[in-house]
Amino acid sequence: MRFIDANVFLYAVVKPKKEVKKEILERKKRSKQILLRIENGEEVITTVVHISEVANILEAKVNLSTALNFVESLILAGNIKVLPVLYEDYLKALLIAREKKVSVNDALAYLKMRETGIEEIYTFDNHFRNLDVKVVQE
Repeated sequence: MRFIDANVFLYAVVKPKKEVKKEILERKKRSKQILLRIENGEEVITTVVHISEVANILEAKVNLSTALNFVESLILAGNIKVLPVLYEDYLKALLIAREKKVSVNDALAYLKMRETGIEEIYTFDNHFRNLDVKVVQE
């Protein structure tokens, strides 16, 4: 099982409103392939914070209805395990974020990966290369 970062969902779903670089198009293609595998039953794990991140950006970039429908599909999917996040988790994540020089949500993903014994993450965020996890981008 792998952790899935919010950016994978966003690259797959958000349609650019202007011309984008080839690198972004490649990320979008890879993200769609990852989501297809998940739709076909691959099990992944994420947190409520990362789902919230997806919801907020989809609402801003697309619309509320799309955001709600997408989040509902994630929450109801039997093969996407959504972990809760406690106040204490965020405190620990803040310490990791400062130490490793990553965002607090990246640190939270790392913390939850450590707690669940997961070593690989689907992400296009290069900050994870500062952490001792395997980044998977396809």
